[in-house]
Amino acid sequence: MASSNTRQRKLARAKVDRQLARRADQERRSRQLKAVFGGLLALALVGVLGAWTLGAFDEKPAETVAETCPWNPLDVSANANLKDVGKPAATGMPESGTSAMTVAFGSGNVVAELDRTNAPCGAASLKYLADSGFYNDTKCHELTHGDGAFALACGDPSGTGTGGAAYSWWNENAPADAPAADPSAAAAATSGASPSTGTTPAASPSAATAVRYPAGTVAMLPNISGSQFLIFYQDSTTATNYSIVGKLTSGLDVVKKIAQAGTTANEAGADTKPKQDVVIKTLTVVDTTAPATTPSAPATPAPSGSAPAPKPSASAPAAKPSASASAAS
Repeated sequence: MASSNTRQRKLARAKVDRQLARRADQERRSRQLKAVFGGLLALALVGVLGAWTLGAFDEKPAETVAETCPWNPLDVSANANLKDVGKPAATGMPESGTSAMTVAFGSGNVVAELDRTNAPCGAASLKYLADSGFYNDTKCHELTHGDGAFALACGDPSGTGTGGAAYSWWNENAPADAPAADPSAAAAATSGASPSTGTTPAASPSAATAVRYPAGTVAMLPNISGSQFLIFYQDSTTATNYSIVGKLTSGLDVVKKIAQAGTTANEAGADTKPKQDVVIKTLTVVDTTAPATTPSAPATPAPSGSAPAPKPSASAPAAKPSASASAAS
């Protein structure tokens, strides 16, 4: 009987020992897991702290994309002849190849190749306005025929020469100035034939006689408005720096016939208003993907070291041209 009780006590004691051992084992594993999680948490905190120190959580500034054509808004309240028609996109316009511009006059169509490589802003402005129908059923307001400027001016529905779309941009692709006369060539010309060739060299053209806008040139004066453009129907030597935006591929004869119809005095008294109404029925611009084979470059090379034309201030509106300046343009 005593041995039976002893055996039961031993079994009970062994059971308690096993329970204590399992409990101790569980506590040991719990401590190990806590230690592992604690270490991982500490590493995470160190990483977060390091990233914060290095500025990983600082607010990132918004990326700015350089504007190809930062359009300058013009004040319509200061010039009632301007028309607010919005502005083209400042980025994303094609900057290579050409566009085809078709101007439908009552007397025939004129087709021009716009140079998107050298005049991307002018080409983009013409397409933007053409797509909105801005030019449809508008009159060309000016026909110059003197002082070295022979051009038909369009794109100002007010007819004053100071109106149009209420935005502008800086001049681009302006023609080069004529080269200065070569002293040696001039001396040879006055002394007779060249001893080496036996011929008399031609004198270099002067700035007053050099062709800056060949017949068929399409140009714009962007500091007046974003819509006015000119089509030169005769070689011109004017010193005004227009932006050369393209050239005619057909229809020069149509513009010449318009010029032959003559002019009359405009409101300012200048003899530059077409005698017969010159109405643009429609004007369309279609982008092409072909690269520009013959860019609308100046007839003479730009002198080395010449500075580009300054961009107008975004805060200062373009000045209104005087009546004499309008006549010369």
